[in-house]
Amino acid sequence: MGVRDTDTTLAGRVRSADTDTMCPERLVLEHVTSRWGALVLIALLDRSYRFSELRREIGTVSEKMLAQTLQTLERDGLVHRDAKPVIPPRVDYSLTDLGREAAEQVRALSLWVAQRMAAVRKAREEYDAAKA
Repeated sequence: MGVRDTDTTLAGRVRSADTDTMCPERLVLEHVTSRWGALVLIALLDRSYRFSELRREIGTVSEKMLAQTLQTLERDGLVHRDAKPVIPPRVDYSLTDLGREAAEQVRALSLWVAQRMAAVRKAREEYDAAKA
C-alpha cells in the first residue's frame, strides 16, 4: 500500500499549505482565532451589537481594526451586518448560524484557557527557572 500523495484531513491541508499562499482553512482559522476575531465572536454570542457598543464591550481595539475584523468575519459568513436605512445610520452586527458554531468553539477554548491558567503560569515559571 503506497503513501497518499495528499492528506485530505484539515490538519493535513493546513500543515501542507505553501508558505507564500495560505490554504483557505488556515485563513479562516486565523480569522476566527485572531486576537480581535475571537473577542468579537465571543461578544456576539450574547447578543447583537452596534459598532460603538461592540468596541466598548471588547475594549482597547481601534476603530480601524474592529472594522477590518468585522468585514473579514462577514466575508467568511460568520457575522451578519444589518444596515438600517434610517437617519442617523444604524448598523447592527450579529452572528450567522455558522458564526454561532465558530463562536461556541472559540468560547470553549477561552474557558479552557481561563480554567488552566494556573497550570500555564506554573509551567512558565518552571521553564524560566530552567533557562536562568
